[in-house]
Amino acid sequence: VEIIENWLKSQLNQNFTIDPASSDASFRRYFRITSNNKTYILMDAPPNLERIDHFVNITNKLIAAEINSPKIVSLDTKLGFILMTDFGSQTFLDVLDGNNAYELYPKAIVSLLKIQTKVNNKGLQDYSEKLLTSEMSLFTEWYVRKLKNFKLEDQDTLSKIFSLISKKALTQDKCFVHRDYHSRNLMFIPEGSPGILDYQDAVVGPLTYDLVSLLKDAYIEWDEDFVLDQSVRYWEKAKKAELIKNEDFSSFYEDFEWMGVQRHLKILGIFSRLSIRDKKDQYLKDIPLVEKYLMLTSERYKSLHPLRRILDKVIS
Repeated sequence: VEIIENWLKSQLNQNFTIDPASSDASFRRYFRITSNNKTYILMDAPPNLERIDHFVNITNKLIAAEINSPKIVSLDTKLGFILMTDFGSQTFLDVLDGNNAYELYPKAIVSLLKIQTKVNNKGLQDYSEKLLTSEMSLFTEWYVRKLKNFKLEDQDTLSKIFSLISKKALTQDKCFVHRDYHSRNLMFIPEGSPGILDYQDAVVGPLTYDLVSLLKDAYIEWDEDFVLDQSVRYWEKAKKAELIKNEDFSSFYEDFEWMGVQRHLKILGIFSRLSIRDKKDQYLKDIPLVEKYLMLTSERYKSLHPLRRILDKVIS
């Protein structure tokens, strides 16, 4: 903390207080800095563990496209410090209830479409088959083997399913993918668009990825009618914006659901790893909802029935 204090003294030239703001699933820490009746957020991202150049690069892209993301006030790449504007402490997850979802989710969808149509993708990593598959392999290593302590006899079947899911994802239209666009990374701004956070892992990839992150969120569940309703609204707007070449909603929704399978396999692996390796057990309570998403979708599509049979054995 002393290093942080000394750095802030050199940046702010006035008295300030430091309070913990939040931590996340990475090695980053966040502090709320109050100085002269104004608040800022300080991100402490250890340079040996986190690449803040990605965060800075994508922040600049978002700001250039007039997306509601934090503005960088000051930074030190050697120390791994970024001082930025503060959106307050209320996430979508903090304020969502059965009454305001139809008000807040359309705002999140409008922001998502703005990101997908306006942000410059140049220089971003491609969401390749290799990357999609390596993410799903976290499911095998950390969830199946380590958390569930399950000996998988049909590894070959799982590899074929991973390949099938990746190839299907790559047939979609491509755009900027935030990669974690959900209720914990959208800040509630009463009078305007949500504040967008945690975008440093952005890539260029399948159009439905961020939509499925939003509507099949690992931290909050919505019924299928709501998910369908919001998906249709997104699809209509995305067609108007010429993001979608596919005119058929049912095939768009199938892409959306399959993309969810890729993401949820990855999440089960990540949540398991966070508990086992990083001793962050709070993510274990969110695993049953992610399992539920996977069970439902793998039952719905015949090509995913081999995955459903594996899930039946592992989850039970």
